[in-house]
Amino acid sequence: MSMSDSWEDKVAAVRHHRDASLQKVSPPLALDALPSPLPLNSQGIPKLLLTPREIEITENYTVKQLLAKLRSRQISVEEVTRAFLRRAAVAQASVNCLTELLWDFAIERARYLDSLPEPQGALFGLPISTKEQHGMRGENVTTNASYVAWIDRKPGSNQIYDILWDAGCVFYARTTQPQTVMHLETNSNIYGRTLNPYNRDLTPGGSSGGESALIGIRGSILGVGGDIGGSIRLPAAHCGIYGFKPTCKRISAGVPGRESILSSYGPMTTDRDAMELFMQTLLAAKPWLVEPSLTFKQWIPYQFDRPLKIAVQWWDGVVKPHPPIIRALTEVAAACKAAGMEVVDWDCDGLQHDKAWEIISSLYWPDGGAEAMGRITGAGEPVLPLTKFIIEEQPSVKRLSIEELWERTEQRDAYRAFYARAWTATGQDGREVDVILGPASFGAATPHDQSRYWGYTSQWNLLDYPGAVFPVTTVDPAQDAKDETYVPKNEQDKFCYELYTPERYKDAPVSLQIIGRRNHDEKVLAALVEIEKALGRP
Repeated sequence: MSMSDSWEDKVAAVRHHRDASLQKVSPPLALDALPSPLPLNSQGIPKLLLTPREIEITENYTVKQLLAKLRSRQISVEEVTRAFLRRAAVAQASVNCLTELLWDFAIERARYLDSLPEPQGALFGLPISTKEQHGMRGENVTTNASYVAWIDRKPGSNQIYDILWDAGCVFYARTTQPQTVMHLETNSNIYGRTLNPYNRDLTPGGSSGGESALIGIRGSILGVGGDIGGSIRLPAAHCGIYGFKPTCKRISAGVPGRESILSSYGPMTTDRDAMELFMQTLLAAKPWLVEPSLTFKQWIPYQFDRPLKIAVQWWDGVVKPHPPIIRALTEVAAACKAAGMEVVDWDCDGLQHDKAWEIISSLYWPDGGAEAMGRITGAGEPVLPLTKFIIEEQPSVKRLSIEELWERTEQRDAYRAFYARAWTATGQDGREVDVILGPASFGAATPHDQSRYWGYTSQWNLLDYPGAVFPVTTVDPAQDAKDETYVPKNEQDKFCYELYTPERYKDAPVSLQIIGRRNHDEKVLAALVEIEKALGRP
């Protein structure tokens, strides 16, 4: 590309590359057999295009079950890889979630693994999808992170992907993210809008929305997302899958040199146990020996010696959750009580969650967003509405002097100490709460361009608390009627309240999240096991 090319020309070249990668699917998909227009709910589309064997491989196994079949050579790596490559292509045709299908790269890798005399690695033969922003193994890999200015940028691989590769996985698909990678939905000038696989009128979330949409239609069963404000947990919630945001610095992630608010890479998956497998695999490699900023802490599964004490966050004191979220909280809390757990309320009214947003939104953009906006406008691409929202419409976002940045980070640390004291205070009866159970969003997946409240996820990023999202139910108009008598408490609450009608959210998954103290990652996942057992899940 020359400097004289328009941004549209550069985007056309990227889309041509993506489309050419999809043309390698063999045998070709009979896309002309799809109904027009496509149905609102995409869950039935794979069965229209894939063979019964491909459906079996991609739908019938958890991650550990599929790994067992691969290790025992009951099924070849190449057959599994081809099935997921083809299903990922179906997902792209359904919800526009891919930036590239790695057909040749993945088949070559699968054949190499099949040629080994013995299976090697904890993830031997497992197809893993990845967020385009993160880079990739291989030669001549580019990563634009949905910035036109970064088209053809070559970032190289990263430590997490190197460890997963050494553990025997197969990288086969790269997924979409939004402009700036700082929206809670997924739309960009490069790849267009990614849709929710349960309802095309709703978002799959963001920024890891390509991952959540792909996994939500089982074009993948394990992928890698990133989370600095909710970008793993919220898309996982919107698509009815599992997602885990580790404490920062447990595993490699983030932008080097930017310490005001750190990001976390983490797993997004179709089943609960895969999240712990992901963390075990990465930490078994002792990544702190290569990246000394990481926490020196091995993964040791947590064991409870008594029933959990759970605090339920019914709302955050700023935006009231929609009826389906309240119903999910009520059902899960009741199941936990019935299982013998102690359930108390997490009262946010005095915990200043609105102040937390003021702090974190400022620390996202200590330069006032100048670098990101300059990158966008310098390339000539349009600034999308949610980019304007997160940078230009937040009162706390402005260019900070070094003294002002020190002051903000001091506020961050003071707020963290304040919140830790509130958690400790729950132990006045001799036992503090183990985890907080709360919403991952104010509602089920939002309509497009309306994801304008981050508080149910960004709160925990500011505190650097680990969190796991899990599916609970789906929106049911018969049970989830709108409370027409409710009087919103503020403008944000009013905006979110007015988004809700049960019919608008037809088929949308309803999920919750479990939050633990900083560096209590193992405890969060152990608590999820206990809570799901209370729900009758194995």
